[in-house]
Amino acid sequence: MIRLAIRASAEDAEPVLAALLELAPAGVEQVDGDGWVEFAIYGAPGELPSLPTGEATIGGVRVRVDGREVPDDWHERWKRFHRPVLVADRLHVRAPWEAPSRRPGVEEVVIDPGRAFGTGAHPTTRLCLELLLAVEPAGPVADLGCGSGVLAIAAAKLGFGPVWAFDHDPAAVEATERNAAANGVTLARVERLDLRAERPPRAPVVVANLMRSLLLEVAARMEERPATLVVSGLLDHEADEVAAAFAPLAERDRRSAEGWSALLLTRP
Repeated sequence: MIRLAIRASAEDAEPVLAALLELAPAGVEQVDGDGWVEFAIYGAPGELPSLPTGEATIGGVRVRVDGREVPDDWHERWKRFHRPVLVADRLHVRAPWEAPSRRPGVEEVVIDPGRAFGTGAHPTTRLCLELLLAVEPAGPVADLGCGSGVLAIAAAKLGFGPVWAFDHDPAAVEATERNAAANGVTLARVERLDLRAERPPRAPVVVANLMRSLLLEVAARMEERPATLVVSGLLDHEADEVAAAFAPLAERDRRSAEGWSALLLTRP
């Protein structure tokens, strides 16, 4: 098994990720460092994208490519990468192999990331969950870009309903359906949706953990602003631009962690 790592500066990560997802539509692992982001693809020799090691250009960005053989215990190392997260002492998001929280009143959200997705440990997901906890749990909610289903499943457990989950990646749709069933929650809709070509669905509450460029496209295509919108996937310096794109929604809260930002926007 080979781990093909592609490292770029944090500011250039967005076009690199978009280009890599065309080469590896099943998804990539993401590791954030001080001023850099590393994307990794796993596979046997011959299965991985043909990229030269050393300096290369991906998505118009100069990156560093490194391919290394993964140790025999990589399965266990991979599991240790997905650490549990306790959000505001109310949500405990963990992989199936991690122990439940012992804290009273904490809701468990169990996510099997498979090979392509995370379990909620990334700052953008944690920030979305923090902001979602600040919203009154009533009525429908739509999760745009559901990935492994963390936000949609958490919304259902918090009392929102019906809950709809959308993603362009068929692997994400399958992962969300599987994780929803494992958590004993019902999601009213789990469907493929290309947000670059189709209008986002209407819902009173919308959560969207997406890249800046895609959030700007969603803002342009959204026929009617939701009453409440939670957005993330943003580097800190991108937050003001995205907040303005969703006018006339007003910024009610902003959270930041490790260079990433999330916004809670509501109708004035």
